[in-house]
Amino acid sequence: MLLYCLLLFGGTSVLAQNARPAAAQEQTERTNGTTADESAALDDETPARLWDAANAAYLDGNYHEATKAYEQLVARGYGSAKLFYNLANSYFKQERIGRAILFYRRALRLDPGNADARYNLTVAEARTKDRIERIPEFFLTQWFRTVRQTMSATAWSVLSLAMLACALAAFLLYLLAQRLSLRKAGFYGTLTAAVLFVLTTGFAASERRDQLDRSEAVVMAASAAVSSAPDKSATDLFILHEGTTVQIVDRLDKWCEVTITDGKKGWIENSKIETI
Repeated sequence: MLLYCLLLFGGTSVLAQNARPAAAQEQTERTNGTTADESAALDDETPARLWDAANAAYLDGNYHEATKAYEQLVARGYGSAKLFYNLANSYFKQERIGRAILFYRRALRLDPGNADARYNLTVAEARTKDRIERIPEFFLTQWFRTVRQTMSATAWSVLSLAMLACALAAFLLYLLAQRLSLRKAGFYGTLTAAVLFVLTTGFAASERRDQLDRSEAVVMAASAAVSSAPDKSATDLFILHEGTTVQIVDRLDKWCEVTITDGKKGWIENSKIETI
């Protein structure tokens, strides 16, 4: 639990807050003399040393060793927006675009307001081969999602509780105040806080649902055929390439039925994709 908090809220960051993969503006401090050589026996390292070794390897330009160390932490069950973000940057440096996109998206699941991760994801997705048109979306739906993604589910939950407290306080003012002006302020304050409570609660629930969602996946294979049926002998409808994000709508044995942003649908082998 201590390490989880370290990864989530502290620790050594691989990139500075304004870092971009293309510019590679690394401004991270090395921790207590940790070197890339200490990542050789990853299986025997403590989680804290793995974290330090991964950061040191990244700063030394040894992105392969950094990736191995970060992946060891993930394999041990540790996870945070910072860990996934650093791992995504390591994959990006190795031109492994599919896995970079996967972990940028996992980082954004935990910290949707992370502007650096969102920017880096955009840069990575620009390097994918597929250029898929997105079905136009109602502007209010897009606006609400943009607002919702400015904060995490936890932050929205705290804000919703604050709005509930404000609504109760305003309602008490309405009930107890003697002056008409104060009663009006209490009445309208109650209405406003109640509306904000409903909105923030909805945002918190939506973010939590997205965080737990297992229906999005990223194509990991260099190219993958999407077929008309869950069978290798079925007709190939179209080809997807590494890094493309798909929506899983059904599963059958070793196959998944997926849709892409332009509405096309078909079946793809499980081994060709990885769930976000």
